[in-house]
Amino acid sequence: MNSRQRWTLILTAVASLMAGLDTLVVTTAMNTIRLHLHASIGELDWIVNAYTLTIAVFLLTAAAASDRLGRRRVLVAGIALFTAASAGCALAPSIGVLIAARAVQGAGTAIMLPAALALVAQAFPPEHRGKALGLFSGITGLAILGGPVIGGAVVQGLAWQWVFWLNVPIGIILVPLVLRQVAEGFGPRAPFDAGGLTWSGLGALGLIWGLIRGNAAGWSSPSVYLPLAGGAAVLVIFVLWERRTRAPMVPMGLFRNPAFGAANAAGLLMTAAIFGAAFFFAQYLQAGLGQGPLAAGLRMLPWTATLFLVAPAAGALVNRLGERLLVMAGLAAQAAGFAWMAGAAGHGYPAMVPAMVLAGVGVSTAMPAVQTATVGAVPPSAIGKASGVYNAMRQFGGAFGIAVLSAVFTAHGGFTSPATIGHGFRAAMIVATAVSAAGALAGAGLTRRPAAPARPAPDNQPAPAPAQSLRDRLGQVAAR
Repeated sequence: MNSRQRWTLILTAVASLMAGLDTLVVTTAMNTIRLHLHASIGELDWIVNAYTLTIAVFLLTAAAASDRLGRRRVLVAGIALFTAASAGCALAPSIGVLIAARAVQGAGTAIMLPAALALVAQAFPPEHRGKALGLFSGITGLAILGGPVIGGAVVQGLAWQWVFWLNVPIGIILVPLVLRQVAEGFGPRAPFDAGGLTWSGLGALGLIWGLIRGNAAGWSSPSVYLPLAGGAAVLVIFVLWERRTRAPMVPMGLFRNPAFGAANAAGLLMTAAIFGAAFFFAQYLQAGLGQGPLAAGLRMLPWTATLFLVAPAAGALVNRLGERLLVMAGLAAQAAGFAWMAGAAGHGYPAMVPAMVLAGVGVSTAMPAVQTATVGAVPPSAIGKASGVYNAMRQFGGAFGIAVLSAVFTAHGGFTSPATIGHGFRAAMIVATAVSAAGALAGAGLTRRPAAPARPAPDNQPAPAPAQSLRDRLGQVAAR
């Protein structure tokens, strides 16, 4: 790994880490924010939902913009917007201003994520990309590792505003470093697909809005099923538009590659399971077992720490074992861990620790393989668009997982007593088990064999080309 590659990996991963932290640290600050800003439960929900919604709506647009305008330039713009919005959140005098600032934060995150992943993918040739993305996942995974702990510590030790102030110095440092150390990269300089931008944004808005509103308004409410149906219909229009337009934002030909479709399906289901499970496990620890925010975050470490520890090693194994094996085995292990956690609920925290470790090792194994499969299934010119699709699917997965598990939790339990919390948590974890298992089955569509490793040329003579897939040959040509 040369200096340029090292800087690219570190800086893009830190930008992704900063955005990921704000998905989780705010959850432990909710009660304090409610008291300080006199917010209702519905308003508290929108502190999270406004962030998620704008990410989902703007991701594909941002991915297309990064291809045309420059991935480094767009990443810097996203960091700057996210940093300014973080200061706005910390200074918010009312809950309405805080929600609006969170929406702007989400837009900044949407701009950052596809550009960051595309810059890492373009900086490393295919034979080293799996290891690089494993390290990227590990650093990004610190958000899952540190989010609940940092949030609890900051709220208890300082004030809820510092959950957002922490982003400001990081963003100020990142901008000049990215401009200095990261090489610019472009995708195909096609014209902007105005129709694609419009249809994808409206479709994402309808689906995510419906999922967010489902448990609050009831799934039979017109305010839920009409946005869901409308969002689905608009996404059909989006697909038809992309098939006919001359310069599509998302070439539908990408989905003719079974590996690309399988990787995105596995990524969506993986994210749905882990976000839903993490949300309700934190609630179970606090409301069910009586732990404070910081204590609950610390008790999640046997699960969340594995992403930082295992993901880099798993990424290094992608080229040796292949994405298919790692995704299927990893998500099957996560499913087993979630099933174990469901069975251990009610038997005390120590009984859940081995199950947490198993689930954490599983997702840590699958995550870098899914990312590598997504960008490796397309030619280098399409990496930016592929990363935008992948991140959009992840956002859909997170919203879908929390919404579905919330409905199951409410149907089988509630917050009226520790016993009802335990019943709801067990039911939610059983569903998370099924979603993880579905993700493992989706992984069956990935490449069966790993790419052949590169061989050094003896005596300064060119080595014969090993048998490789077309995608790897294209990637190596682009890397040169």
